[in-house]
Amino acid sequence: MSCETARRLMEANDPALAQHLLTCPSCVVQAHVPYYEAPPGLEEKIRGSLRAESSTPLPWRWMAIAAVLLLAASVAGNIALLRSRVDPGQLIAANVLSAHIRSLAGTHLLDIPSSDQHNVKPWFNGKLDFSPAVKEVQGFPLLGGRVEYLEGHPAAGLVYGRRSHIINVFTWPSATPISEAAQTRDGFHMVGWFGDGMTYWAVSDVNETELRQFVSLYRRK
Repeated sequence: MSCETARRLMEANDPALAQHLLTCPSCVVQAHVPYYEAPPGLEEKIRGSLRAESSTPLPWRWMAIAAVLLLAASVAGNIALLRSRVDPGQLIAANVLSAHIRSLAGTHLLDIPSSDQHNVKPWFNGKLDFSPAVKEVQGFPLLGGRVEYLEGHPAAGLVYGRRSHIINVFTWPSATPISEAAQTRDGFHMVGWFGDGMTYWAVSDVNETELRQFVSLYRRK
């Protein structure tokens, strides 16, 4: 039965109308739900609101995410800039000083205790891929040596004495020459230099004058 037929039956007061209304949703809606005409201009107002919404800034949650990403990028950039400004020589000096302090504080000062260069030098054979310059320096007795790790690779640690003070000489091959550098940190004096394809650093708490004297004598031999 169509909706039009139902209307005719309603006008004729036909009892069959009740059954049709129970089984026809369209007739129920048309019969009981009021219909309103949209006011003039409503469609244009809705379209205008949609256009305005599309041109507004991102919602706050997206703005927050964008701010976090920008902050992370800024921090990463600042870290990279800071690293680029750090003098590589300063980093090496810091590592050398740390190795020196560790040797004094722990039990790894000497792997080969000996005052004879002819015993110390051959001891490094097979432990390093280079032969360190082990020298006997007048006034600064040789105490022995050990293997260290600096700049990510093995290095020779030569140990000398001056009264009750310890002088560590660290040496390893390097393709990048360094200028002679002297500095003092936390009461320790350090002198670094380059020669014959090798980097050298001497560090001790002996006074600066005596350390320079040691370096001068070591480099003459």
